[in-house]
Amino acid sequence: MTAEILTERLRLRRARPEDAADLHAVFREPRAMRYWSTPPHAELSETERWLDSMISADPQASDDFVIEREGVVIGKAGAWRLPEIGFILHPSFWGQGLANEALSAVVAHLFTDRGLDRLTADVDPRNQASLRLLARLGFVETGRAERTWRVGEEWCDSVYLALDRPRSATGE
Repeated sequence: MTAEILTERLRLRRARPEDAADLHAVFREPRAMRYWSTPPHAELSETERWLDSMISADPQASDDFVIEREGVVIGKAGAWRLPEIGFILHPSFWGQGLANEALSAVVAHLFTDRGLDRLTADVDPRNQASLRLLARLGFVETGRAERTWRVGEEWCDSVYLALDRPRSATGE
């Protein structure tokens, strides 16, 4: 498995236990967690448990990376459960094209190195920024469902998206 992916401004690498504090800065941030599958993490121990599950995930079923910028972990991108991708970025880094840069690299990796034919995503329909980003990457809506996630006391809906592996120039 690919241990790291380098882009122009980012290093995507496998998570380590010492990433807990940096990731907690992301996961305790209400704006970052607004459309995530859990409420913001109140305690570092919550992030440590989440990180442990990321580190110990079966590599046949998961392919996830932390996003590092200038030596600091600022988020994560990848597939917690193949072929479904997900990503989160600390709000201090929004609007700089970093999520696009990270996700473009992850998508290429999953198609090339993992040989997947299709990637999927499940996005809260209120998360317009994520929907726009996925559309720019070529994802198309495949369906919608109501009340698919309960986050805290709030029910959330889903927009399902998919991206098929690009065909080669030779038509293969």
